[in-house]
Amino acid sequence: MKILPRIRAFFVMIEFVVTVLITIVLMYLFRNRTHGIRKTWANLQTYLIGFKIITHGDISPKTTLLVMNHQSLLDIVTLEAIYPKNLCWIAKKEIEDIPLFGHIIPAPRMISIDRKDKRSIIKMLKEGKERVSEGRVLAMFPEGTRGRGDKLLKFQSGAKALAEKLDLVVQPALITGARYILDSQNFMANGGEVHVHFLDPINPKADEQWFEKMYDAMNQTLQSNLNQA
Repeated sequence: MKILPRIRAFFVMIEFVVTVLITIVLMYLFRNRTHGIRKTWANLQTYLIGFKIITHGDISPKTTLLVMNHQSLLDIVTLEAIYPKNLCWIAKKEIEDIPLFGHIIPAPRMISIDRKDKRSIIKMLKEGKERVSEGRVLAMFPEGTRGRGDKLLKFQSGAKALAEKLDLVVQPALITGARYILDSQNFMANGGEVHVHFLDPINPKADEQWFEKMYDAMNQTLQSNLNQA
């Protein structure tokens, strides 16, 4: 029956709205503690929403750019909960333009990009370099939008340019199960597990075809996990 997942989604969304707004206020009040505030919020979500995070592989301490597939709002919650370093998410400008909730970008000093403005790549490179120099790890979804979770969408070129221009160490991560637990597009929520597979880190200088090979490795990991489900 879909009625129970929809009722659950209703309460999850209310909880999500309230706690996100509280988190934004706290990050403005305590600007030097935004990482801890986000991590506390993310771990709280695992209890309130009712899901468990299972990790596979190792998080590389050398990573300066984390790239993931994207299928649910829960992707960001999951990585914020488990990642040890302060992530700097690179998000589309439309998120920052949302009244009130758009402050989730400037409050913790994330990076927003306008995909319609070619000058946005310069802004991304400049701010990305600053965040890395501060010890943060850049994080982005190269698909550019949320997929259905059954296959990877085509990767946009932003992650490639960012890694090569700033000489970053890239670690791909493959997330499965998040869309089943929280599907905001179909307005359904369930309990369960989110699996995060950390693949081997990549030095873009070592292989000119690294971006294409990374896509293939992530897609292969996704299909392998779908076949085992």
